Amino acid sequence: MKRCWRRFLRVAAALALSLGLTQVSASENSLVERGRYLSTAANCVACHTREGGVAYAGGLAFETPFGVLYSSNITADPIAGIGRWSEQQFIDALRRGVRPDGQHLYPAFPYTAYTKITDSDAKALYAYFKSIKPNRYRPPQNALRFPFGERRLLGLWKRLYFDEGRFEASPDKDRQWNRGAYLVEALGHCSACHSPRNLLGAESRDLAMTGGVHAHQDRDGKTRAWSASNLTSAPAGLAAWSEEDLIDYLGKGISARAAVFGPMNEVVESTRKLSQGDLTAMAKYLQALPSRTQKISSTAADADALSEGRILYNIHCGTCHQGTGLGGDDTGPPLRGSAIVNAPTPESLINVVLRGPDRPKIAPSTAWQSRKWQMMEAFGDKLADDEVAVIATYVRSAWGHSASPVTEMDVARQR
Repeated sequence: MKRCWRRFLRVAAALALSLGLTQVSASENSLVERGRYLSTAANCVACHTREGGVAYAGGLAFETPFGVLYSSNITADPIAGIGRWSEQQFIDALRRGVRPDGQHLYPAFPYTAYTKITDSDAKALYAYFKSIKPNRYRPPQNALRFPFGERRLLGLWKRLYFDEGRFEASPDKDRQWNRGAYLVEALGHCSACHSPRNLLGAESRDLAMTGGVHAHQDRDGKTRAWSASNLTSAPAGLAAWSEEDLIDYLGKGISARAAVFGPMNEVVESTRKLSQGDLTAMAKYLQALPSRTQKISSTAADADALSEGRILYNIHCGTCHQGTGLGGDDTGPPLRGSAIVNAPTPESLINVVLRGPDRPKIAPSTAWQSRKWQMMEAFGDKLADDEVAVIATYVRSAWGHSASPVTEMDVARQR
């Protein structure tokens, strides 16, 4: 009888929540709003919302080297979502990568970064997600190759690669730097995309923030590899970016150095909603990251390929980006010192040459709308794979750059 009564209360509470009949205090509302802001900083909606689906209902596919994973439903639904989770169960999932049933979560959910989230922020996030209207959508089952579908193996993975622990402020740094570090390293989990990974999918600690590769579904519905830039102060990274450039890029989607496109569209959709103080803190922290680079290929670019690449560059690219690679205020962004051009691997550069920049569906700011740069065309139908390869090789070698050459096969993989 008691069990039936408890079940009735749970169902009644879920129904009241879905109909908006529950009453909350001003302090609870404040906690929910704080959690909403924190979820924005963490960009939770991007991963937990499938194309055309309800926000936070999950179902977004992640193609990994181990198979396909689907994001979970994190609405307040008691059956399909997290409506029955206690606050501690939510915090354990967030910071320890453990489900209420004790099973391990796959690190595609970035608990390796979220473990740093403070107690108060974790509780605010819980309050926010419990306020989200329940949705009964059930994501598909994961499709992982054997033995990666065995969750118990993740216990060994965690012992090797996961260090649980909260963010600790650096006493020798100011408050703003520490806030930026918390946003970038914990909530923003920037290293998840911007760091290389080993064969078991763990981030390299020695080369953190020096660039990575991840899969992303493009506007044509095909999943392709994209290279994430080096975010350190290295010449191949953000050395050419000013603090104002970073603030503008994250807050407006465009700066003097670059305009947002591709996978970063979803990131800036969240960062543009952050406070000016938080954007400044992130910029200051990123600018302070010590210069680090990955070992580049020892294969030198072929002289004939560089010569052909320079000619094709001048024909197809030089008008907007200039022969100097410096671009122009009303033509195109600079390629000299570009973090995309100099990324450890060339996938993003190839993608933008083949199909043009995959721009955001909704303009992130009036500054983005009023940009004077010319709209870059797609060259995939005009240029053969070998021609794209020599152009990419040229821009990765010109103007003092020292990035690895691009092969015809590299381009073919991105078609």
